Amino acid sequence: MSDLFAPAGGWRVRILDLSGGAEDNIVEEIGGFPTLMQANAFARAYVRDSVERCRAAGDDALATWFAFGEDAEIIDGGDAAWRSAAELSFFIDHPASETDRDWRTLDPRRDTP
Repeated sequence: MSDLFAPAGGWRVRILDLSGGAEDNIVEEIGGFPTLMQANAFARAYVRDSVERCRAAGDDALATWFAFGEDAEIIDGGDAAWRSAAELSFFIDHPASETDRDWRTLDPRRDTP
């Protein structure tokens, strides 16, 4: 799929609770991303923020993230969808700036009254 063929309602990002606290580990699905690039950027920043919150909680950020963190996946994004597995080691080795973790400015819901 390409950005030219976005699904009806835009691209969707699924947030997953790695602690297993939610049914099927799904916390929520966020829709309305007009491009796959924007959905990818949101998912990346969301996971980056989750890793940093886990880093603050203890010594082993990776183990803490797998036990208590939140992952994100782009629904129907195919090979062009961002995946946390591709960058998780980088996130662990390189702490994020506030800008790197600012998923809120990328959230399409922020424009909804």
